[in-house]
Amino acid sequence: MGLFLSTFVNKVDRKGRVSVPASFRATLSQQPFQGVIAYRSFTASCAEGCGMDFMERLSDSAQNFDAFSPEQEDISALIFADARQLAWDPEGRILLPEDLIEHAGLNETAAFVGKGQTFQIWQPEAYKAMEAEIRARALKNRPTLPLKPKAGDGK
Repeated sequence: MGLFLSTFVNKVDRKGRVSVPASFRATLSQQPFQGVIAYRSFTASCAEGCGMDFMERLSDSAQNFDAFSPEQEDISALIFADARQLAWDPEGRILLPEDLIEHAGLNETAAFVGKGQTFQIWQPEAYKAMEAEIRARALKNRPTLPLKPKAGDGK
């Protein structure tokens, strides 16, 4: 699985079409579905984006909840019922659904924000504000990240 890295700001046309960054398309090109899976974030005013492989992993994880439990029902509604398969056109654009545009507050531009195995689509100024908050929090809290050993490393 490739990774979604960096941040790109692209224009959104009047029809709601936006170019998916070339490096993001390259990461998704090995997927059976040639496009983006997107859904409204339930933690921020943005859209969440990923490939079908990540959605399959989320689905597998959702099976850890008791069948028909409130948690399982909530996750199903928030992610799977809201997710859209957005195929790209020959120019590498996707058509953003109106409710996703409204939720993320998109207008003339959209910021594609790489987050490793997933990405987000933000209104660029809103992302700048969020990024400033994240950086201030990181400066104060100095987070750490344990690194997993490489496969076959034996550590």
